[in-house]
Amino acid sequence: MTAPARTPEEVASLLRDRIRDVRDYPKPGIVFKDITPLLADPEALTALTEALAEFAVAQGATKVVGLEARGFILGAPVAVRAGLGFVPVRKVGKLPGATLSQTYDLEYGSAEIEIHAEDLSGTDRVLVVDDVLATGGTAEAALRLIRRSGAQVAGLAVLMELGFLSGRDRVLPVLDGAPYQVLITL
Repeated sequence: MTAPARTPEEVASLLRDRIRDVRDYPKPGIVFKDITPLLADPEALTALTEALAEFAVAQGATKVVGLEARGFILGAPVAVRAGLGFVPVRKVGKLPGATLSQTYDLEYGSAEIEIHAEDLSGTDRVLVVDDVLATGGTAEAALRLIRRSGAQVAGLAVLMELGFLSGRDRVLPVLDGAPYQVLITL
């Protein structure tokens, strides 16, 4: 069932109202943005899926990449709704077979993500989907990984951006002109 047509502002309000703040999680001083109430609400989940699927189609995407772990939850229904394939970007060591990997820096240390080497090709246009853009490290690494696979980046779409962490400044240069969609800025 398709959600009634809504303006971007109405969609943002609907989604924002269903994101719960959890203070001091996972550690003191952090305010975790819990999307489980949004996921449990069929109206909000449908509106989110529709908005991101429309963006994927408008960008000519052929595949949707979802970033571990909540990007899987959002990216898979977006791919289905848009009639596209879905490719998970996983933490290193979680995929069997030949993979491509990309390391990236964290505040204290580094991390690594990977995809199956055969899941993307030079004919693919890939939309990256995630729940939140915070510091931008994982999204930046995913964009670099997609380009290294030979595929084109169709864009980046996130449910929410934590603007005070300036992740946008990190990903826009790597997007290299590809569009960026954010439904809610916090």
